[in-house]
Amino acid sequence: MTATTANAAAPAAVDAPPEVVLRAEQITKVFPGTVALDNVNFNVYRGKVNVLVGENGAGKSTLMKIIAGVEQATHGRLLLNGKPIKIKSPLDATRHGIGIIYQELNLFPNLSVTENIFMAHEIKKNGVLINKEAQKEQTRQLIERLRQPIEPDDMVSDLRIGHQQIVEIAKALAQDIQILIMDEPTSALSASEVAVLFEVINELKAQGVAIIYISHKLEELLQIGDYITVLRDGRLRAERPVPAIDLSWIIEEMVGKNPASLFAEHQQALGEELLRVENMTLARVGGGYTVDHVSFALRRGEILGIYGLMGAGRSELLECLAGLRPEASGRVWLEGQEIKAKDVKERIDLGVSLIPEDRQREGLVQTMSVADNMLLASLKKYLSGFLLSKKKEAAHVERLIDELSLKVANPQQIITSLSGGNQQKVVVAKGLLTNPKILLMDEPTRGIDVGAKSEIFEIMSRLAEQGLGVIFVSSELLEVLGMADRILVMSKGKITGQFSRAEATEEALVSASAVGHGIKNLEVEREPS
Repeated sequence: MTATTANAAAPAAVDAPPEVVLRAEQITKVFPGTVALDNVNFNVYRGKVNVLVGENGAGKSTLMKIIAGVEQATHGRLLLNGKPIKIKSPLDATRHGIGIIYQELNLFPNLSVTENIFMAHEIKKNGVLINKEAQKEQTRQLIERLRQPIEPDDMVSDLRIGHQQIVEIAKALAQDIQILIMDEPTSALSASEVAVLFEVINELKAQGVAIIYISHKLEELLQIGDYITVLRDGRLRAERPVPAIDLSWIIEEMVGKNPASLFAEHQQALGEELLRVENMTLARVGGGYTVDHVSFALRRGEILGIYGLMGAGRSELLECLAGLRPEASGRVWLEGQEIKAKDVKERIDLGVSLIPEDRQREGLVQTMSVADNMLLASLKKYLSGFLLSKKKEAAHVERLIDELSLKVANPQQIITSLSGGNQQKVVVAKGLLTNPKILLMDEPTRGIDVGAKSEIFEIMSRLAEQGLGVIFVSSELLEVLGMADRILVMSKGKITGQFSRAEATEEALVSASAVGHGIKNLEVEREPS
C-alpha cells in the first residue's frame, strides 16, 4: 500500500525498474561429469512474467529445481525480498511462497481431481479430519476459473493429457504463493485453454504474483512475457525486457541459428499409394463419435499433417491406425493389401509404428536405460535361439544414436538423465527399429526446444526421402504449414478440410478447425516481426 501511494505522489518513479522479488545469484550446479549451471544470475520481478528460455540441456529445469527446493546448488545463493534464504525441500519452497507447475505431469492417476489438488496441503476440520466438502467446493471454483468441463470427483487417469495439465495448474493456484514457476504450462493445451490461462496469469500479476514462465512456444512468450532471460550451455546469455526483442533475437541467442532455417527442406516426388483408410470410426461412450467416418490416403514419401483443436479426434485417429483401439471400425489397406490385424503387435509387424503424444507415460519406461527403451518394440529381431544377441542389439542402438544425433554419453545411462528433446529422439528410435513403412507421430515436438524441433523435422524429412509415409499431428500452425506436403484438418471427429502445401494458409486451417464449434470471427495470431 505504501509503495502504491508513493508512486502516485511521485510520477518520476513510474519509470523505475520493477522490484526484484527473487534473485538467483552466481548459481552453479555440478553433476557427475557435467556442469549444468555455471555462475548464473537470474532476476525475478514482482508482478511480472519472467520468461526463461534455452535449448534442452541449457540448465532451465535445473535452475527451477533449485528454486523449488528439488535440487541444491553446488555454489551460489538465493535472495527473497533481498534476504538470503535456504530452500532445502519443496516444502521449504512452499513455506516461502514458491509454487511450481512441472513440465512432466506430477499427478496421482489413481486419485480424484480434488485429492490431487489438495495433496499435502489438505483442508482440515479442527486441524484433524480432512474437510472433503470444502476441498471439493474449492476445486469446483478453481476449475470454473479455468473454464474446463472437469468434475472434482473425476479420476485423473480418465482425463486426457490436456485436462491433466489443467489439474496441475489448478493445484498450483490452490496454494498461497508469491512466485509461481510454470514449466511448459501450455504444452498440451488448446488455443482456447491457453487464452484462459493467460487471463489467469494477468490476474495473478495484478495481485503482485511473480511468474517464472518456461515454454518452447516462442510466439507465446512474446505475447505474455515482460522480461526474458536466455540460458545457453548452462550460462547466462542475456536478459532483456520483452518489448525490446523479437522472435529472431530469441532464436539466435538460444541456438545461434537463423529462424528461416528451422524447417527442413522437403521436396521430392511422391510415390504410389501406401495407405488407404475408409470410414474409420470410433464410437464415444454415451453416444456420438470420437472419430467420425474418416477416409483418406497416404502416398509413399509423403508427410501428411493433421491439424485441429483439442478434442478433434486427431490422437484417437492415430491410435486406431496403430491398433490401440481394437473396438474401432473401418477398413485399412497397406500397400494394396487390406489389414485385418487389430492389435498393436500385429500392426507393428506389418510396418505401422506410433510415436505417442505423452512420451513419459506411453513412450518410455522411466527406470530403464536409453538402449533398453530403444529396443523394447523390436526385441524379437535380436533373438539368437532362446537368447538375445547383445552384439546385434548394440550395433543397432549405436547406429540410431549416430543417425539421430542423440546426445548421450553411454547407451546404458538411465533415460531420465536425458533432456526432453533427446528423450523424444529415443522414442523415435524405438519406432524406427521396428522397420516401419508408416510412422505415426502424435505431437512429436511437444515440450522440446527450438533446436531439437529442427532436428525432429530433419528426421521426418529424411525418413520421407527414404520412402516412408509420415503422418504427424501438431497443434502448431507453423509446424504443419512448414513440414506437411498435405494437411488434413479435423473437427469433432470429422475431416473438415484438406489442403495441399500450396493451398494451405493459417486462416484456412483455423477456419476449418472451428467447423461445428460455433466459433465466429476467428483471428489468427501473427508471428511478431
